[in-house]
Amino acid sequence: MSDGSRTALSKSTFHFAAGLGSGVFSAVLLQPIDLLKTRVQQSGAHSLTAAIADIRAAPRLLPALWRGAVPSALRTGFGSAIYFTSLNAIRQSAARIAPLTPSSSSSSSHTASSSSSLPKLSNTGNLLAGAAARSFAGFILMPLTVLKVRYESTFYNYSSLASAARDIVAREGLRGFFAGYGATAVRDAPYAGLYVLFYEQSKRRLSALFPAAAAAAAPARWWRWRWRRRSRGGGGGGRMALSHAAGINFASGVFSGVVCSVISNPFDAVKTRIQLQPGQYRNMVQAARRMVGEEGVRALWDGLALRMSRKAVSSALAWTVYEELIRRAEAGWEARQARAGL
Repeated sequence: MSDGSRTALSKSTFHFAAGLGSGVFSAVLLQPIDLLKTRVQQSGAHSLTAAIADIRAAPRLLPALWRGAVPSALRTGFGSAIYFTSLNAIRQSAARIAPLTPSSSSSSSHTASSSSSLPKLSNTGNLLAGAAARSFAGFILMPLTVLKVRYESTFYNYSSLASAARDIVAREGLRGFFAGYGATAVRDAPYAGLYVLFYEQSKRRLSALFPAAAAAAAPARWWRWRWRRRSRGGGGGGRMALSHAAGINFASGVFSGVVCSVISNPFDAVKTRIQLQPGQYRNMVQAARRMVGEEGVRALWDGLALRMSRKAVSSALAWTVYEELIRRAEAGWEARQARAGL
């Protein structure tokens, strides 16, 4: 294997590890909000108060709040790992095939680079790359998604993930692990595509408004400068620029998460019903019609506040942690190359 191939494999592995770590961290931290969202969406009660009261009635509050944390962490962790790895591969390929021209990137990509070391694409490229990567990751992780939703629900009294899996196979066969995939894909592909689009645009706008982050535009140069300062006995500045860039990434992630959650919530509500009650809600169209007919349009917006809060924070955390890890790794690789060349 050539040095270039080993470097590419090492970078792909790090993208996978960074995505896994950021996904697990955000999933475990925000599991109580996700649990409440599932409980509110599982029936037509529309009551957050009732869901909270039900959880508080449990013998042990903390385990009740984090019920389903294991499947959620597995799903979100590996889902983020697959998503970020495939997204990076798609963006790298797209950047080589159709790089941004100077006229299209002169005013935007320069500011965007101040808070990111990831490939820069056009708006359409970001939209399609995000949608394709999320659809791929969603299909692979669909069985864990079904297990997570049913484990969190009060409709099923599963004692373990193994018992949940056995029950699904016995009742519905392997097809049961992919219940609601249509609604999930319709929800996740546009969400992810729009999220990447809004996220990149927000970073560009915020970087232009707060140019202090421009110090992080070239992390490799920062590492070379710091290494030379250390070699001459100097201090280590520049950390403010990195934290400022992380702030821009986090703010962009929160804004994008809020907007995309509002747009995609009806599909999430339909998806939850199909996964919890596949006998009553057979497919996306029939489920949506039944929900609106029996409970009104409000049923499609059940859990919006909870989902919006969780998705905004979890996506912002995942992207910020991921980008910081990648930034530092890229800077470290380039710094080692710079030292080797000195």
